[in-house]
Amino acid sequence: MADKRRAATLQVLAVTMNMPEGDSLFKRMNLSSDALVGNQCGANGYKEYVFNGHTVKVYSRDDRGVGLNRNDIIMRADADILLFADDDVIYDDGYEEKILDEFRKHPEADAITFNVVPIPDTIPPDLNTKWKRIRWYNCLKYGAPRLAIRKSVLREKGIYFSLLFGGGAKYSSGEDSLFIADLIRSGVKVYGAPVKIGSVTFEESSWFSGYNDKYFMDKGLFFYFLSHRFSKLLCLQYCVRKKGLFAGKYTAKQAYILMKSGIRKYKNGEY
Repeated sequence: MADKRRAATLQVLAVTMNMPEGDSLFKRMNLSSDALVGNQCGANGYKEYVFNGHTVKVYSRDDRGVGLNRNDIIMRADADILLFADDDVIYDDGYEEKILDEFRKHPEADAITFNVVPIPDTIPPDLNTKWKRIRWYNCLKYGAPRLAIRKSVLREKGIYFSLLFGGGAKYSSGEDSLFIADLIRSGVKVYGAPVKIGSVTFEESSWFSGYNDKYFMDKGLFFYFLSHRFSKLLCLQYCVRKKGLFAGKYTAKQAYILMKSGIRKYKNGEY
C-alpha cells in the first residue's frame, strides 16, 4: 500500500502495436499522468518522453502476444496505482485525480474498475451505477482497460496475464477476464466505481474473424481455464444466452459440441 506520508502515484500501463514516432499516441489518448507503453513492433528498443509534464516510457518488443506485452510493463511499473489501458482509450481530463481519489476514499479496495464509455454511442455501455464489490461470478464483463490496482497487491499475489489467450496468442480473446478472475480467486478485493474516466473507440478487432469453428473451440477452452469444474456448464449457458449472435450459421447445439471439442482436444494435446 502507498506510503501515507506522501501522495500516491499512478501510471497508465498501455499496450499497442507499431506505435508511430513521436507523441501522437499520447495526444490521442489524452495522457496526463506517468505511463508505460508496451509497443510490439518487430524490434527491441526503449525511448523516454516528457508529455504534459509527465514521464512516458516506451518499451518496444520484437515478439507478439498481448499478454506478454502487458506482463512486460507490469514488471517495469513503479507507481503505487497501476491503470491498464489499450491504445484505443481516450481519457477524460482529470482522470488521474479521479482514480487516486477513489483509492483514498476506499482503503478497503485492492483494485477498482471504472467506467469507460464506448464510441460510437450505438454500442450499449455496461457501466457501474453504484459502488459495489465484484465477485468471480460477475467479473467477466470487465476488461483490463477499466481496471486500476495497487501495485503492492499485484506484486504480492504474483498474478500475470495468460500467454495463451488474446491478440497474437494461440487462442483468441479472454486474457482480460482470466486475469481479473484470477485476482478475485486469489483474494484481491475488486470493486466497481460509478466514475467515468474516459471513452473507448471500437475498431476492427485484431482477433475476431467471425463465428467459426475456431471461435467456439477457443471459447470452450477459455471457460475451461476459467473453471475446470464448471466449464461445461459455462459453455452451455453461453450457447443458450448468445445463440442469437450466431443464429443462421450455427445452432446452439453445434456451438456447444465445438466448445466441448476444444476442451477435449486441448486435454489430449491435440489443440
